[in-house]
Amino acid sequence: MSELQIKPKTQCRWDLVALGEVMLRLDPGDCRIHTARQFRVWEGGGEYNVARGLRRCFGLETAIVTAFADNQIGRLLEDLIFQGGVDQRHVLWRKYDGVGRTVRNGLNFTERGFGVRAAVGCSDRGHTAASQLKRGEIDWEKIFGQEGARWFHTGGVFAALSETTPEVALEAMEAARRHGTIVSYDLNYRESLWKGIGGKEKAQQVNRELVKLVDVLLGNEEDFTACLGYEVEGVDESYSKLDTRGFRRMIERVIGEYPNLKAVATTLRVAKTATLNDWGAVLYYDGEFYEAPLRKDLEIYDRVGGGDSFASGLIYGFLAGKGPQWAVECGAAHGALAMTTPGDTTMATLAEVERVMRGGTARVVR
Repeated sequence: MSELQIKPKTQCRWDLVALGEVMLRLDPGDCRIHTARQFRVWEGGGEYNVARGLRRCFGLETAIVTAFADNQIGRLLEDLIFQGGVDQRHVLWRKYDGVGRTVRNGLNFTERGFGVRAAVGCSDRGHTAASQLKRGEIDWEKIFGQEGARWFHTGGVFAALSETTPEVALEAMEAARRHGTIVSYDLNYRESLWKGIGGKEKAQQVNRELVKLVDVLLGNEEDFTACLGYEVEGVDESYSKLDTRGFRRMIERVIGEYPNLKAVATTLRVAKTATLNDWGAVLYYDGEFYEAPLRKDLEIYDRVGGGDSFASGLIYGFLAGKGPQWAVECGAAHGALAMTTPGDTTMATLAEVERVMRGGTARVVR
């Protein structure tokens, strides 16, 4: 283990570049997907959410690498990303054939859940432009060599989209490492994505190869088990208990097998109900463990994107030179705040994050 060697901003155009698919999220509000008569739209995607959080909440300069079919849905996604402030100069646009036979944009229907009714996601993302990305299509030398990036982020959602996307992720990681860019990877296991291309066995095969090129590894308890094959001691099938000792032992095993890793962070969640969770996080960095305060009975409005907002807060802490304890606490606070608002992406401000980190209450601010 060693400390992260992060390039100064003066040498780089970007604080962070993310690689991943951005979908149109359709939200039925307080209704169910299968009974809804109207939907509110947002943009979202695991890797993109991290870039957007760093831009909107923390004020850093970020870019997204992805692909869209050039139709009205693609242009709606473009407009939503404009509002989020993430740079789109490295987005590839694919010619649309009129009905989506050859290429299309991804849709993600998500209902929030309430009480004993769990949140539900239904993706419609087959044959999307991002899933068809191939090695050699992105000019990574321009991004990491000419423009420069301090940090590169991608994850298991993008790697699960097709047979070609793991190769694109690998190509990007290799280029990032050649130019001294920090590489982070969120395991982000999605059973619905992997089951059609080999299931957990394929997920572990792909992720075990990619993690060899990673500096900062992220995930929750299910991610480490499904994507890398590490069991967490003291955790049952429903993840109804949190014992950080089991997570620490698991992280130590991961570090032992992947000495390239400089930091490993995991979020801790007990979903007592869809709207009441225990929420925390653990970080292993430079030989030491750092833990964010456990927030018991955290009230959840929309849980989707909480882990991505944890990632952006953690990354901000490192990019800002705040130290590992501050970074893990920032990530946990940002993730908690992101789950109080609708949509995949954060609506929090840095001042709000810092207030929650200090233990601020929910008294009215005026």
